[in-house]
Amino acid sequence: MKYISTRGNAPELSFEEAMLTGLARDGGLYVPEAIPTMSPEDIAALAGLSYEEAAFKVMRPFVGDAFTDEEFKVIIARAYAGFRHDARAPLVQLAPNHYLLELFHGPTLAFKDFAMQLIGQLFQFSLDRRDERVTIVGATSGDTGSAAIEAFRGLDNVDVFILFPHGRVSDIQRKQMTTPDDANVHALALDGDFDDCQAKLKDMFNDFEFRDGVKLAGVNSINWARVLAQVVYFFTSAVSLGAPHRKVSFTVPTGNFGDIFAGYIAKKMGLPIEKLVIATNQNDILHRTMESGAYTKDGVTPSISPSMDIQVSSNFERALFDAYGRDGGAVAQLMEELKDGSFTISQGAMETLRDHFSSGRASEAETLAVISEEFVSCGEVLCPHSAVGVKVGKENLSGTPMITLATAHPAKFPDAVEQAMGARPVLPPHMDDMMHREEHVTRVPNDLEHLETLIKERIAQR
Repeated sequence: MKYISTRGNAPELSFEEAMLTGLARDGGLYVPEAIPTMSPEDIAALAGLSYEEAAFKVMRPFVGDAFTDEEFKVIIARAYAGFRHDARAPLVQLAPNHYLLELFHGPTLAFKDFAMQLIGQLFQFSLDRRDERVTIVGATSGDTGSAAIEAFRGLDNVDVFILFPHGRVSDIQRKQMTTPDDANVHALALDGDFDDCQAKLKDMFNDFEFRDGVKLAGVNSINWARVLAQVVYFFTSAVSLGAPHRKVSFTVPTGNFGDIFAGYIAKKMGLPIEKLVIATNQNDILHRTMESGAYTKDGVTPSISPSMDIQVSSNFERALFDAYGRDGGAVAQLMEELKDGSFTISQGAMETLRDHFSSGRASEAETLAVISEEFVSCGEVLCPHSAVGVKVGKENLSGTPMITLATAHPAKFPDAVEQAMGARPVLPPHMDDMMHREEHVTRVPNDLEHLETLIKERIAQR
């Protein structure tokens, strides 16, 4: 199994090399050279398996010879041992033909745990075997950072630096990143928004002297292993509702396009998905793009669903790569145009995208209304991101079962939930002292040279 760059001008890598590399040296994102498929019989055989057993069968073809079967099974078992639900990703019925996929039972109460706990185990195994050390830098709009810190804290061969937008994450999200006191983790509050954090991360990867000097690795959803881990719960949830013998649809609240791209990969593998619906908040660049064919940045307005406050959706590049017939040169040209704020997608590529994706949006008022309505109608308490998904999911109901992804525990966004339903959600017992823990955070300017100097100094101190 080989991995190639979406911009067509970087070396082919193995799974393990692509995982440890993160962003390709031409600025592109790694994708499999070909997508393995599963037969209807293979998919049906997932029924009744544990989540870990299903994960092995879905992901194994992508890994190649990076790990033996036994090694990979151990890695998967360790990754999900800390989840607080036996099903890992349980389904809850909201209404006839509408289901909620709860993805918040991991260590940091967000869907990012499914990928980050796995990638933490993959990194640890690979680095121990290679006797190597790396520096991980991540950018987060809230949940990726805490999941990364939880996955890598305390490891001797990894230093972790997480950039998050100062003042633009929830208190719980911030505390999850700033209260760990392990010597190898560093929370950096950047003056700017998430797109600024993500841009600085990419700038570091494109500064090859710095990248090679600190052995930079990435765990954002630019990393293929992150996307791969998320493919699994599309299969497990669909099979539990009758796939492959009947089709299912998914609505995915998304800002960076990674989670819904995982659904697209599941569909390409053979999962019978009728609709993949992109759900956006008021920062609706993906919805506008699907409607108009023009990807135009329009500034970020802070919202009650901050993890979706994004204008540069990195994983959309992977979808464009397929839509343009895997023409890396065409994708590189679009990304160059984006530096000026926008690009226009060709008619043929838009037709391909619309064959696989539809979209919708939810305003702040609509998001709050859905939180209240679902609590009254079925007792389910939604975080604002999940509520965006439920609102858009409702608009796309048909005779096919719809699964909406619930991406975070409501207690991570207590102010919005309390505003909607008049009661404050409670953190799980193992986190009930979170707000009283001491914070360890460094505020940093939106300046590449400053960030690179700080990272090198912190590594030297270790």
